[in-house]
Amino acid sequence: MIITKKRDFEELMENVKNYRNFFLLGCSECATLCGTGGEPELKAMKEALEAEGKSVTGTFVAKTGCQVLGTKVELKPFKEAMDKTDCIIVMSCGAGTQTAVELYEDKPVYPANDSLFLGNMTRLKVFDERCSLCGECILDKTGGICPITRCAKSLLNGPCGGSQDGKCEISPDLPCAWELIIKRLSKIGCLHLLEEIMPPKNWEPSYNSGLPTQKGKK
Repeated sequence: MIITKKRDFEELMENVKNYRNFFLLGCSECATLCGTGGEPELKAMKEALEAEGKSVTGTFVAKTGCQVLGTKVELKPFKEAMDKTDCIIVMSCGAGTQTAVELYEDKPVYPANDSLFLGNMTRLKVFDERCSLCGECILDKTGGICPITRCAKSLLNGPCGGSQDGKCEISPDLPCAWELIIKRLSKIGCLHLLEEIMPPKNWEPSYNSGLPTQKGKK
């Protein structure tokens, strides 16, 4: 899931100071789980805007804010509210913000959140960064634990000489990712995978996904 945090409200107000009427758009998936764009957060934002003398023409929590066509269909009943609004505030990730930009070319759109990383929820509203979207996954070689993300040095061959007692040198509270990898591979009988030295990583796929874009390019 994409982990987000709320932007400073005063900074957001500076962005939208010249607008009076707003539509609030959230997301039922990542932003809701992060507590940054679900129904309670939209309600709180509405109240905060109204306290600033602003008006909210409508609010909606999209099923999946980054799904452009699906969100377009979901927002059809809100045409009147959208016609009345001066500005859209998107309470999801950056992808959700760009969905609104694509759907409403004539409306200013501002994000209410900062997008931080791709992570896992380990406890309620506690998140660990576990994937760097690097484009060429090596989890098949590391027991399903990502050293690119979870190793402080992103080592492809480890551990380094700085780890001690299973902890990373940068913090005694941070587990050494390569210690976790070794234990995991040992447990599932695949420690032999580490006998092969991994070559330098090819970062190109992370910048060129190879997926079709809107213009049909790759």
